[in-house]
Amino acid sequence: MSRLPSPNLKNPVHLLAFGFGSGCAPVAPGTFGTLAAAALYIPLSWLSPPLYLLALGLVILAGIWLCGRTSKDLGVHDHGGIVWDEFAGYFVTMVAAPPGWQGMVLGFLLFRLFDIWKPWPIRWLDRNLEGGLGIMVDDLLAGIYALVLLQLSYRVWPW
Repeated sequence: MSRLPSPNLKNPVHLLAFGFGSGCAPVAPGTFGTLAAAALYIPLSWLSPPLYLLALGLVILAGIWLCGRTSKDLGVHDHGGIVWDEFAGYFVTMVAAPPGWQGMVLGFLLFRLFDIWKPWPIRWLDRNLEGGLGIMVDDLLAGIYALVLLQLSYRVWPW
């Protein structure tokens, strides 16, 4: 098995795309990227809903460019260490999330479930879209699936 190229973490584009280095984890970089996203979610959760959605839109738009640029720089489409898409997907999951650590943990677990499982059409999109949008869209959709289940679970069993 060939070794994937390493990012230049002194390059701010690579640093962001690799989730401040969390994507450099030797195993499960997507999970480590989502853990880093969860840490960043804490201050984001203090924003009003409109400001949170604005920040989310900026994360998504920046992510399309960051992931596409880094992928091109490294010559690998959707390098496993590129985890900005996990940041965006987790932040989608957490839109209007229930308060408290339980919502953060359940959101984390649901997002990782859908990001790994990739039910239809997530897997199809992951395999058929190129560039930064292709890297981002499967995680955004996984985030939407997780968001729906997180919201439903809270309405059925509020904590």
